[in-house]
Amino acid sequence: MPRYATGVSEQRSDLPVLPTSLPWRALLGLVQPASADWARLRGLQYAYLATVVKGRMIAQAMAAIFVMKLFYGVIPLYLLVGWAVMLAAAQAQVYKAESGLADAERRTVGKKEIQQHTRISLVSALCWALPMLFFMPYGGPAHQLGLWAVYSMLIAAGALWTASAPLACILFTIITGVAAILGFAFGGVYDVAIVVAAFIAIAVLGTVHGARTYLTARVAEAGVAEKSEVVSLLLREFEESEADWLWQIDTSRRVRSASPRFAFALGRDPEEVEGTPFIQLIAGEAWETGQFPPSLHDLAERLKRRESFSNLIVKVNIGKKDRWWELSGTPKLDDSGKFSGFRGVGSDVTEQRESSEKIAYLARYDTLTGLPNRMMLMEALGDAMRYSEQWRTRCAFLMIDLDRFKAVNDSLGHQVGDKLLAMVSDRLKSLMSDNELCGRLGGDEFAIVVRDASDTERVSAVARAVIDLLSRPYEVDHHMLYVGSSVGSAIGPRDGQTVETLMRNADLALYRAKDEGGGVHFEFEPSLHADAEERRKLEFSLRHALERNELLLNYQPVVDANNETVVSFEALLRWNSPEHGFVSPAKFIPLAEDTRLIVDIGDWVLNEACREAVRWPGGIKVAVNVSGEQLLSPNFAASVVKALATSGLEPGRLEIEVTESIFVRDDVTARAALEEIMALGCGVALDDFGTGYSSLGYLRKMRFSTIKVDRSFVQGAAKGNPESLAIIRAVVAMAESLEMTTTAEGVETAAEARMIRDMGCTKIQGFHFGRPMAATDVQRVFQQAAARRRSA
Repeated sequence: MPRYATGVSEQRSDLPVLPTSLPWRALLGLVQPASADWARLRGLQYAYLATVVKGRMIAQAMAAIFVMKLFYGVIPLYLLVGWAVMLAAAQAQVYKAESGLADAERRTVGKKEIQQHTRISLVSALCWALPMLFFMPYGGPAHQLGLWAVYSMLIAAGALWTASAPLACILFTIITGVAAILGFAFGGVYDVAIVVAAFIAIAVLGTVHGARTYLTARVAEAGVAEKSEVVSLLLREFEESEADWLWQIDTSRRVRSASPRFAFALGRDPEEVEGTPFIQLIAGEAWETGQFPPSLHDLAERLKRRESFSNLIVKVNIGKKDRWWELSGTPKLDDSGKFSGFRGVGSDVTEQRESSEKIAYLARYDTLTGLPNRMMLMEALGDAMRYSEQWRTRCAFLMIDLDRFKAVNDSLGHQVGDKLLAMVSDRLKSLMSDNELCGRLGGDEFAIVVRDASDTERVSAVARAVIDLLSRPYEVDHHMLYVGSSVGSAIGPRDGQTVETLMRNADLALYRAKDEGGGVHFEFEPSLHADAEERRKLEFSLRHALERNELLLNYQPVVDANNETVVSFEALLRWNSPEHGFVSPAKFIPLAEDTRLIVDIGDWVLNEACREAVRWPGGIKVAVNVSGEQLLSPNFAASVVKALATSGLEPGRLEIEVTESIFVRDDVTARAALEEIMALGCGVALDDFGTGYSSLGYLRKMRFSTIKVDRSFVQGAAKGNPESLAIIRAVVAMAESLEMTTTAEGVETAAEARMIRDMGCTKIQGFHFGRPMAATDVQRVFQQAAARRRSA
């Protein structure tokens, strides 16, 4: 939707007010009458100087050369050179000052700028007066007349070129003229001195008259231009955008000059629309009852107050059906400046809004359980902490982990596990009061935010209720299942003054509860260091993993959805530690991010992946995951350039994968870094779309090459989940409209691959097409593919 009417209020509001007369003192800048907008008028006066400053400098240089030639050999050379240096320095200051006035007509010019320009012009005039006063004793009448010819040329040129800023021009005229009069008078040529005096008087009067004429013309020109801009604003915005129709109303807010497209949007004929109140046409039954939607009431108030508005989303009722319109409008004035109504543009955004709401829901809620996801829980905890700080109360964060859930999942499969998670979420919701919010963090982890935990017994009571209720048996697909739960809690702000600290401390308490055998609630205590010690040891080993060559990369293939040929590989980091064995990426990557080791590790991954990808057939890309710490590092773009240059890999074969959590931390820096990478020719993929962070806002801001649909939606769609099916279709449609490709993750069966292909995803990744493999196995894949092509 275009930004129509942005910053535009009533059409004459920005015009400088032209007074009935232009006093000469005001023209010179000696006074600032309150009867007019002289700050804007000064801008119109001084803007012209920037357009002629180069020509004036050339004329000044030519005149200076003539004077130096005229007096060369007549006066001592050091006097001539000294004068030339002084003049050049003065003219350099004039050029600098007047060049800076290029934008003056779009802003105000203050008293300080005028005084500075006057002082510089005064110095320039004094420099030009020196030859007449100090060179003439060395010359004769011919030299006097030659010098006066130069002066008169400069005065005439100034009256033509700098009349827009008359004070500087008059100062130059008077100073050089007085110097000439004195020179001729001392030389006894009184008749010429009188003629010079008359010339100076005429030049001054002419300059004032020229300034008045110029300023009057510029103000009139500005007025015509600004009125023309407002009149053409709608058409220009309409032509440059995807707006669907124009609308126009009169002072009574009745539709005038209804366009066929506008009438079609209303489901009526143009003749029927003409003269009908605008609000009545779009309010439906609310026009009779007076129960307007808030957005429609907002529109009516803006029209009543004659305010401009842009991209206003309004709920309308057309043909007894609710629709969503996006409207922009601005007041219009007649030739006499009186308000004559509104005009604007509009479009029907119902489908876009429904898709946006669907994906917005996805960004804040877990699709499996319908509970708030991690992002929404963090927001709720942040609100609770602000509330506790404001009212000097306490809040609490409880983390819940299911006991023995993994055994159920492994033995009975993900389908049973998902149904069990849904039943757990229903039980959790039944325990919540208005003071609590429960959500799912991911996997079998849940959390509860207690807004007001002043009564610490309430936290314990909630934890006991959770443990008791979740430990009761579940019947899923004729299986009687028994799982328990462990709870860890932290009280804010006592146990942490930030959301992250409170969540981390609750997590420490949860680990302690799990260590106790599960089925218990444990509160955070400062003495909880068991996990911290393990983490310290892991961190120590990780700091030496690079230099000990303990890290390696595996590569998982990504195939074209249509012909199932390999189009790229995703580089996946692995760590095989002599002290700790094979360490899960889910364990050591967050640790690397917390300690900023991820920056060096990420550089190694980039270099290693690019070095390996060079050995692949041309056209096969490599995707590298980048963490927030790495992306926000000031040297990230340089590290990518170095990896490409060292390996020789074409930039178009490298794709950087990021998650939206990066933008949550530092939107500006992240966008700037990714734009640098895209400028190199590399692709940027939005990974884990829909897992709690992604939203339309970042898809509008960044031109991603690929959107990766999270495996949870693929698995949900494979089970016939209508929500997952709708979300995948919406993401595919959105990606196509934004000219982005889509990659479906976690495809494990041929049936899932067919389903994803039919839904329009362009690429597929999952165990069905290949597990993560070593670099040597990747080469084997290429060799096998080449052998099949030769045999075919």
